[in-house]
Amino acid sequence: MTGFDKLRKVLVRYFIELRWHSLIVAIALYFVFSWVILALCGETAITADANFIYWIMVTASTVGYGDLSPATSQGKYATALFVIPFGLSLFGLVIGRIASFVSYQWRKGVQGLKKLNYQNHILIIGWNGNRTLQLIRLILKETEDSNAQQKVALCVKADIENPLPDKIGFAKTSSFSNAIEMQRASVTSASVIIIDNPEDDMTMTTALFCAQSNPNAHIIAYFKDEQLGNLLKNHCPNIECMPSVAVEMIAKSAMDPGSSVLHHQLLDSNRGMTQYSVHYDAAEQIPFESLFYQFKNQYSATLIGVSSNGPESIELNPALSHSVEPGCTLYYIAANRITNIAWS
Repeated sequence: MTGFDKLRKVLVRYFIELRWHSLIVAIALYFVFSWVILALCGETAITADANFIYWIMVTASTVGYGDLSPATSQGKYATALFVIPFGLSLFGLVIGRIASFVSYQWRKGVQGLKKLNYQNHILIIGWNGNRTLQLIRLILKETEDSNAQQKVALCVKADIENPLPDKIGFAKTSSFSNAIEMQRASVTSASVIIIDNPEDDMTMTTALFCAQSNPNAHIIAYFKDEQLGNLLKNHCPNIECMPSVAVEMIAKSAMDPGSSVLHHQLLDSNRGMTQYSVHYDAAEQIPFESLFYQFKNQYSATLIGVSSNGPESIELNPALSHSVEPGCTLYYIAANRITNIAWS
């Protein structure tokens, strides 16, 4: 290997490993040396304060407008042998570093290694392949229809990349109970946390961690084993435990054909009539009958239930004489979510 090859390899390795602060120092020295050399060559027009910054940037980037150029022979040699070669090298190095930094930050986001810094978002914890993708799409459709402007984030342990990088935030962690790593998903600032893991034991520990980290969030945990859900409910009554209803749907469809299709349509915001909820914000109580006919006549919606004290107190198909108190939650079926209800 010749001495030139050794020098070239050393310089290449040095420039590749060059830190940002070292690069800034190199650019500053390049500016200073260029100005000194051109001043010594008698290029007074170029070395004027405003002209020099403009000329050196245009020349180093090889744009070369030609409105300013060396007037002396010494200045031309200095520009050809020093200003352009070193300027072009530094310019290319800076552009390459910027592109590499932007690409690295984008890759960190896709790989889930970057902190999201979300507020009041919907956080989905766990990965179940296509089922999780369908869940994300349904939630995105719900937020779009309600104009909630609420961000959605996915937190996983699986070795995957962001499945919808243009639509959701993404965070990867080695453990759903690691406080430091879970901060990538902004778990403490989420307004809704949905936990859906392949194993119920993992769902249990994750739900306990989330309830401790963010007690004000609406936490939903899906369990295959209903007994585990009941056990979690005893320790954390504010968590909404979602049991599997596959067996119940099979039995219902056996006796009432089409029941599974009906329930699926009520849950799928992409198909026809869907079930929604709304808070009754009026100041006085009112008979369920009045609200029932108001919803049907004004909004073509059907009231099906009332909850006075959380999800556990839902009364389905109440009597028309049932009194609806201020602050209750009303459940209804409609083609779209109803907004700006005139309670009067």
